[in-house]
Amino acid sequence: MKLSINQLKYLKSLHGRKYRQKYHNFIVEGTKMAAEVLAAGNLEVESIVAVPDWLDANSRLVEKSNAPVSPVAEGELKKISLLSTPNQVLLVVKQPDWHFEKNEVETSLSLYLDDIRDPGNLGTILRIADWFGIGWVFCSPGSVEALSPKVVQASMGAFLRVKCFELDFDELKSHLPGLPVYGMVLDGASIFDEKPNTPAIIAIGNESRGLSAEIQSKLTHRISIPKGIGGGAESLNAAVATGIVCAVAMNT
Repeated sequence: MKLSINQLKYLKSLHGRKYRQKYHNFIVEGTKMAAEVLAAGNLEVESIVAVPDWLDANSRLVEKSNAPVSPVAEGELKKISLLSTPNQVLLVVKQPDWHFEKNEVETSLSLYLDDIRDPGNLGTILRIADWFGIGWVFCSPGSVEALSPKVVQASMGAFLRVKCFELDFDELKSHLPGLPVYGMVLDGASIFDEKPNTPAIIAIGNESRGLSAEIQSKLTHRISIPKGIGGGAESLNAAVATGIVCAVAMNT
């Protein structure tokens, strides 16, 4: 129950963006998410690497996937895992081939993320979008990769349902010239006074710098989350701010 040298080399290579792009694959780890991917059946699974106990317990899902299976000892799995806790399964999954669907985006609420760099933030934002039924999240070039292992882990399966891909802001606007864009800025109007209405795009800025001046110049609405009385924090985490604005926007 050992992986070959070539298998180890290939699986470890998928930890890096260069090789995920080269092979058009990504890694999903952990019992819950692996089972969710296999049960959903909307992504092609290239291979399953798992301990025998997990394979036995999930035999129906494994058979349904028709993916090649490599039974391994826990020690072998640890060699390719990025998880800090003991793991039982790793999937190699084909990247989804999302296509821009203008009719969907122009009739719904979408998010645009400007230079989000923290994988935990992006994963959490995808999870927030999934919770509120927001189906489209666009990331500026330079943002963290949506299918990196840390983003996938933080998204808790949201990557299966939320379409997330890289797109320049001007290109997005060229497809949707009349759609309002609400940008989160510190000096904006309160979201409770100027609630984002659907359809629209909500733009969220970089963790430390906020929205770029270029994107700010193209906003149709400047909004912010007002501090409570006595509030002293300088700013909110990008994912936290996204959660608040989405809750307000989806309950107008």
